[in-house]
Amino acid sequence: MKLTVFGATGGTGVQVVRRALDAGHEVTAVVRDPAALPGEVRACADVVQADVMDPAAIEEAVQGRDAVVTAIGTRDGRRPTSVCAASAGAIIAAMRAAGAERFVLTSASGLHAGPGDDPLTRFVVKPLVLGPLLKHAFADMRAAEAVTRESGLAWTIVRPPRLTAGPGNGRYRKAADRNVLGGLSIARTDLATALLDVAGDLSTVRHVISVAG
Repeated sequence: MKLTVFGATGGTGVQVVRRALDAGHEVTAVVRDPAALPGEVRACADVVQADVMDPAAIEEAVQGRDAVVTAIGTRDGRRPTSVCAASAGAIIAAMRAAGAERFVLTSASGLHAGPGDDPLTRFVVKPLVLGPLLKHAFADMRAAEAVTRESGLAWTIVRPPRLTAGPGNGRYRKAADRNVLGGLSIARTDLATALLDVAGDLSTVRHVISVAG
């Protein structure tokens, strides 16, 4: 596939780029600072330096792509932020202008309590612990999801739980339009694999895919 990845210097985004390159995909990484990318990634990916909030600046980077993946997120979920929603809106505007269709948004399972969660997670951890603790980040992600749903694109929203470092186990569990039972965490490397799988799976279009280790 020809892929464009936003948030490529972040913990998840760089893993998406690495996994995609390893799989033989053609990857464009859109970043603010190319120096923040690992050297081996800069050497193999097409690196575009641009302001993701400017649709005109990123239009060329999404043109002709088979899929566009964004792993942009806030670094401080306890303060008011709009980075997820604003960047999703700009990417969607650029994709519309460029005639691109396939869009994969990385969100979070913590903002949604529902079927698939065990009772403790559904009725205590998410609404009473994570909700107040990460209310600003979750509000931003909800707005990003809303913008995505209204985009008219061939979108998929991917919701992982708590992200961990390390090599992962090379596999993941997933559920469509519901949470993964017992899905408390996932390694960023395994999330990257899931995002790439989803990008190439058109049966996930206009669905929310929850993933977990």
